[in-house]
Amino acid sequence: MIRVHVALPSGRTESLLIEQSSKVGDLKLLAQTSLRQGFLRLVAADGRVLSEPMEPLHAAGIRDGDQLTAIAQQAKLAATGRAFALWRIGGNSVVAWGDPEYGGDSSMVRDQLRNVQQIVATGAAFAAILGDGSVITWGSRTHGGDSSAVQDQLRSVQQLQATHFAFAAILADGSVVTWGRPGCGGDSSAVRDKLKNVQQIQATGAAFAAIVEGSVVTWGERGFGGNSSEVQENLRNVQQLHASHKAFAAILADGSVVTWGDQFSGGNSWAVQDQLQNVQQIQATHFAFAAILADGSFVTWGDRHSGGDSSAVQDQLRNVQQVKASHNAFSAILADGSVVTWGDLGCGVDIYEVKSQLKSVRQIQAAYFAFAAIRADGSVVTWGDPLSGGDSSEVQAQLRNVQQIQATCRAFAAIVADGSIVTWGNASSGADCSKVLDEIVDFS
Repeated sequence: MIRVHVALPSGRTESLLIEQSSKVGDLKLLAQTSLRQGFLRLVAADGRVLSEPMEPLHAAGIRDGDQLTAIAQQAKLAATGRAFALWRIGGNSVVAWGDPEYGGDSSMVRDQLRNVQQIVATGAAFAAILGDGSVITWGSRTHGGDSSAVQDQLRSVQQLQATHFAFAAILADGSVVTWGRPGCGGDSSAVRDKLKNVQQIQATGAAFAAIVEGSVVTWGERGFGGNSSEVQENLRNVQQLHASHKAFAAILADGSVVTWGDQFSGGNSWAVQDQLQNVQQIQATHFAFAAILADGSFVTWGDRHSGGDSSAVQDQLRNVQQVKASHNAFSAILADGSVVTWGDLGCGVDIYEVKSQLKSVRQIQAAYFAFAAIRADGSVVTWGDPLSGGDSSEVQAQLRNVQQIQATCRAFAAIVADGSIVTWGNASSGADCSKVLDEIVDFS
């Protein structure tokens, strides 16, 4: 046995006894358990990062009495419709699981995923920005998983955005590169000359919209908002863009809103236009929008069955802090930490059985037909379709000190403070991570 002292930057130190024949990964797990802190990077006194989990301690130069520094790293989750990807900023590994056709298998690009800065997903493919500004993709070729045709253009990438079938990358010079299904945003050649000094890109299911010097440039499927010509003269001093599945909403500098796209998906806001003043934030289900005004009040429009009609709960929507949307329903967190829901009953509106538990809620995540709320104490409350993640009873004991939750269409994955991952919901949609448990342990 050897004794190794592991200290956090805060000064907290644990003295660990471990077999001399152990590996770096074993020491890291022991440190995480003792310090009650997941995703630690161990650094030796000489500055070496102990990054190889299978390396024996003696080969890594670890001796009895050595002092190591443990640096906590923030882990993140990204999701397609049926797969998850676990990553961390600056990390050299990505753990993917779920349906391989939806990006659940990253083995073909594993060796290329170094110094990952961001991961974004279409409906069935992932794209990762690396530290050098290049991009690596995997998943369904028809959903942007194959970027080979534009790989030489993907340099100095700053941001990524995605429709259901295509990706768009903003480069350092403000130009844009797109790939994926051509008619769904993957082909931007018709507006290429206009895509200069791009500040932000937003996406519906099959179209993109970019803010360019306060105006907006659109491309992709017309029925999904890919043509903004009818409202173009109103798109001045645009500050933010938001999207439902088939329509866009732009917040202007004066707090008013301009919408376009499918009128039944929120593309027509004339019925509430006079109420859309001093808008601060917008969220959307697939077919409706919800706007939070400066005074904390609420305005909704779009398909009434998808959350576009909030009249039944309007008197409760005061001091709204955050809104999250499932496929066709909204959940709002109020200032007192309680939750108000409205929209399609089949998408997580009914909170009767969990209403007493929905207190001190600080964050909500949504799958298509269910919601998951993280409370202030790190516990989790779920509701909605039991087969789509609305029932977390089988893993409830593991859902303690939860830091983050991500969702596919029918499953949830939670990152716990100790570095573990807890999944629930539909197994074929990412709720089964059993095949990558060893990778998750090594990752953490």
